[in-house]
Amino acid sequence: MSTGSMRRAQVVTPFGVGAMSVLVNGTSIITAGLDHWYPASNPNLALEEYQEHDWRLEARLRVQEFRLPPDYRYQGAGSDQRNVKLTVPVLRFPRWSFCMYCKRLKLSTLTMQQGEKCPDPEHADRQYKPRMSQVPFVAICVAGHLDDFPFDKWVHRAHNPKCKGILRLESRGGGGLEGQVVTCGLVKGKVVDGCGKQRSLLGITGSWRDSQGEEHTNLTDQLSSNENDPHYCTGARPWLAELDGVCGLPIRGALRGAGNVYFPKVESSIYLPRKEGAVSVEMHELMRHPAVSATMRTLHTAFGEDLDVAVLRKTLMRNVPPERFKPISDEELMAGYRDLLGVEGPQPESSEEGGTELLTEDDEWRYPEYVAIRETPKDDYLTATNPGMHADLSLHFDRVRSVDVLRETRALRGFTRVRDDVLKLSVGKALLRRRSLSPEQDWLPAYVVKGEGIYVELDSDRLAKWEARPKVQARADKITAHYGHVASQRGLHARTLSPRFVLLHTLGHLLINQLVFACGYSSASLRERLYVSDAADRQTAGLLLYTAAGDSEGTMGGLVRMSRPDNLRSVFASALSGARWCSTDPVCMDAGEKGQGPDSCNLAACHGCALLPETSCEQFNRFLDRGLVIGTITDPTLGYFSDLDL
Repeated sequence: MSTGSMRRAQVVTPFGVGAMSVLVNGTSIITAGLDHWYPASNPNLALEEYQEHDWRLEARLRVQEFRLPPDYRYQGAGSDQRNVKLTVPVLRFPRWSFCMYCKRLKLSTLTMQQGEKCPDPEHADRQYKPRMSQVPFVAICVAGHLDDFPFDKWVHRAHNPKCKGILRLESRGGGGLEGQVVTCGLVKGKVVDGCGKQRSLLGITGSWRDSQGEEHTNLTDQLSSNENDPHYCTGARPWLAELDGVCGLPIRGALRGAGNVYFPKVESSIYLPRKEGAVSVEMHELMRHPAVSATMRTLHTAFGEDLDVAVLRKTLMRNVPPERFKPISDEELMAGYRDLLGVEGPQPESSEEGGTELLTEDDEWRYPEYVAIRETPKDDYLTATNPGMHADLSLHFDRVRSVDVLRETRALRGFTRVRDDVLKLSVGKALLRRRSLSPEQDWLPAYVVKGEGIYVELDSDRLAKWEARPKVQARADKITAHYGHVASQRGLHARTLSPRFVLLHTLGHLLINQLVFACGYSSASLRERLYVSDAADRQTAGLLLYTAAGDSEGTMGGLVRMSRPDNLRSVFASALSGARWCSTDPVCMDAGEKGQGPDSCNLAACHGCALLPETSCEQFNRFLDRGLVIGTITDPTLGYFSDLDL
């Protein structure tokens, strides 16, 4: 195993289970599965420090709890030795390494701790043998599997090559894969130890669909010289130390740092109290104790809603120090019981398809958050106030809220490879560990962000009139058509993008870019959360901008202060003024007529005006258009805010 360090939040995303990363010393590693994150054999393990709860997200993902990634603590001389030397296990991957000097390839093991040294006789006269570097190529399939690139099979064009010659990975010039050549037994053009075969890596990442829509890959169809004997995925899962499995799907080559190697599926939730103000911070801290949560669950199984508070307190005091209960009243104790276990509370639902869970759509899942935040909740974990609204903004906005306190939980529920497609809940969770757990024991890695935000909501009547304009709908349809084309080529699910979605999404980006200058946050520390739906029973058009960093940047009060009427008017004025003329205009606005950016799914939006760090955007910097915000050069009245003069 290799050692290194990274932030705890990064172990959830982007370097969660099954993701590759590079340590400071250049070693490429893959984050191992959840089976050994918290070894039960550790006598110093105290899980209460890592357990987190969000009743809505637990019900949605069908788990008992969430756990923060373990943080490494040195063993000191004090009496408190809890959770010392806990680590997140990682494995060395890819296993193939090559020598920078002689280009020789060598296959190592997943648990190799030290770097490989080149064994080639060419280095016999060196005092120190050169260290080998890991190859930049891997093999992936759409089922989430990951494997070493089959260099030996590729160069010999056979599934089980008989030749055991020395392989080398040579670079012969050229800017693409055609310049990367695998050879067997060749040294400076002469056959020394092997069959002398050679083959370029050109085309290993390619794929296509036949007339029936079935996907093919070059690596599967062209590895073997026998066209009727394709090379399919073996089902390898190296992050779980499983190098063989069952799959049978087409496999393709990829650069280990390519964007399509890992797409984390992260579900987030803004904490909503079941009963506003009923559960204090002290009660939440008490419920973090494993004996408390375990006892409450046992009593819930026996008594359900009929549990008497005296029985609850008496049972808890057998397992928890009595002084922990002194500040907790009977009402708070029962409120915590109900909050943890969902007694007398609605449960989020998952839809069923073929017996396997599919999560509900974001607009349905977020609707309770929308209902809560747009009012003025007052709770230790969610507090919002009405700062008032400037008269200049009152025609376009229905309400503004200053979110003084919020708590967001972000949990990793799986990942995909090749394409960012829909992932069923059970399939994603099965990728995270070798052995699945029962719902009563199941948990997922997560991290918690405690911060602040600004919530704005568009005027519903004005928005409906604006959306009814044919030109507005036609411009949103362009983005829908561009994404539909990409979805059909890649086998993704198509989606319809409404004008209000593009409007609020772009507005969020413009405001974040302005807030960076107005209140001192870095752009990667802010995040958008869209509450957009045009369904008949839940018409929503809200935007929450909040702190996304899980550290002290989320507690400085900068966003709350900017929600005051005069400050917010100034931010909007600067954001819209900057949007009216991008530094790359007229090129940006003209290019938007045909589509630009990721997958050509943006219209008038580029790095000069509307793009953000991907950690801040919910849509990977797609579906943006300044035209629907402030109008276009040819039609200045097209935008929702075209008539807003600040």
